[in-house]
Amino acid sequence: MRSIAFADFLIGLGILFVLEGLMFAASPAWMRRAMKSALETPESILRAVGIGSAVAGLVLIWVVRR
Repeated sequence: MRSIAFADFLIGLGILFVLEGLMFAASPAWMRRAMKSALETPESILRAVGIGSAVAGLVLIWVVRR
């Protein structure tokens, strides 16, 4: 029996794939430029943005689930 949390995780992952796919389909040139820009960005900035994004996501989940 799957847990509700795991089902929510899979739904979130599916939404992520849909949004990413739509961005690539809508503007492949923009996505290519964004990836090149990410390659040139220092690791410390990417790490800070990643941590900030993860925290924002957790807060959003907490607010919705509350």
